[in-house]
Amino acid sequence: MRYFRGFWMAMGMFCGIPLPFHIWDEKLTAVMVAALPLVGLVIGAIWWVVGLAFAALGPPLVLAAAIMAVVPFFAAGFIHLDGYMDTSDALLSRRDRVNRLRILKDPHVGAFAVVMLVILFLLQFASMHAIMDGGRYLVMLVVVCALSRSCSALAILILRHMPESNYAALLSKKRHIGNIIFIGIIAMGAICLSVFYIGPVGLIVPGAVFLGYTMAMHTVYKSFGGISGDLLGYSMIIGELCGLIVLALIQGVLL
Repeated sequence: MRYFRGFWMAMGMFCGIPLPFHIWDEKLTAVMVAALPLVGLVIGAIWWVVGLAFAALGPPLVLAAAIMAVVPFFAAGFIHLDGYMDTSDALLSRRDRVNRLRILKDPHVGAFAVVMLVILFLLQFASMHAIMDGGRYLVMLVVVCALSRSCSALAILILRHMPESNYAALLSKKRHIGNIIFIGIIAMGAICLSVFYIGPVGLIVPGAVFLGYTMAMHTVYKSFGGISGDLLGYSMIIGELCGLIVLALIQGVLL
């Protein structure tokens, strides 16, 4: 019951899908974070179902790929995309840490954010075009979403938070080891699903998500001295993009 309530709280906080009602319990904030991978499963499942619908209806491939490229951002309510843009602005400014933090909190959109957004959508569209062209491994979209959010959930529970981070206040309560185990179980389930559908090669996609996320998080953690919601969103999007690119390459080789 605790994890169901935590999941519902996570859906309300980390997802853009309208809910019939909302609940909030300060005692379950760590459980809510642990349930973040479940939100990834929901968003990934929506992404997968939309892909299956396109595969059945047979619209123009370019149009299907373009829509598929933006489905996860709509489903998540654009919260992670906002963090990606803010972090890109701050990182690419190449200023000292004080000024990077100032840029990170600035509500205005800078040139670097726009450039990085264009690059993101170009790579996302190209990857989805290749994935939709074969259409054989669409279920892997569920894996990618679940693993990227598993990484973020672990980062929230384990890494040091910036003073400006909203999660620092949310997680003032004791973080139970059971929450970390719960995240690990979901992540392992996603990896098993990947291997089941693709075979041993399926380990490469989760590896790409994990590596992409880790490299992005290492960069921002070192640059800002901690984590925040924006930095988590940035790392999550980089991790998912790496998974999509590798999935597109695998599909091109295997088909």
